Amino acid sequence: MIEEPLTGGNVNAGVVRIGDTVRRPAGPWTPAVQALLGHLASVGFRGAPRPYGLDERGREVLEYLPGNVAWPDHFDALEDSAALAAVGRLIREYHDAVAGFRPPADARWQALWPPHGDEIIAHHDLAPWNLVLGDRPAFIDWDGAGPGSRLWDLAYAAHGFVPLAPRTGADGAAARLRTLADGYGLAETDRYELAELLAVPARAMYDLLARGADTGEQPWARLWSAGHGTVWHDDAEFIEQRRDRWRTALLA
Repeated sequence: MIEEPLTGGNVNAGVVRIGDTVRRPAGPWTPAVQALLGHLASVGFRGAPRPYGLDERGREVLEYLPGNVAWPDHFDALEDSAALAAVGRLIREYHDAVAGFRPPADARWQALWPPHGDEIIAHHDLAPWNLVLGDRPAFIDWDGAGPGSRLWDLAYAAHGFVPLAPRTGADGAAARLRTLADGYGLAETDRYELAELLAVPARAMYDLLARGADTGEQPWARLWSAGHGTVWHDDAEFIEQRRDRWRTALLA
């Protein structure tokens, strides 16, 4: 079998393609992730790869999804409002599909930060670098899935897909945030809470990278050295300083 290394992303060492499958290093969380992906497939959610267990080398085996990862080279495909709204709908479809999932009693998850409740099993990294664009748009990299909430997942997604960052500008970001929330079909009662929550995932990611820098844990220490900590810090500041602007956009 020919193994084709899959490059891109920040934490994908050892990920290869073999035919129509992807092989990636397994961890203690892999059985729970496989159960999650199996549930999603069983209820007809097409926005995630199908799980195929482990191979003879103990690697996780997943369906290969043809297409292009949105970030960084294909983000322009999401600049259109209709495309951004479609991302919101895909996230909503995932959250609705996962609502009926009951994790195995011995499920272990890779928790990178304290969970925001246990409403659902959240993806925790819904971002352009984990969205494959193709005939069947789908999210990849489910290793960080675990107990969380719909709103935390959506707040994290807003950071990357809007994006909520200085380079976007407040007016443009506010309009795109509204588009994402409308595509998701977010209830009015949840929009105020989302506005309050938007900066929390960015702060959580910054804290994760800062801890990695202190302890030397990889890949977080490497990402900190590459300047990712500064980016997440500045984005969190940008979001926090404009909370009223986001609330107005979401509730207008």
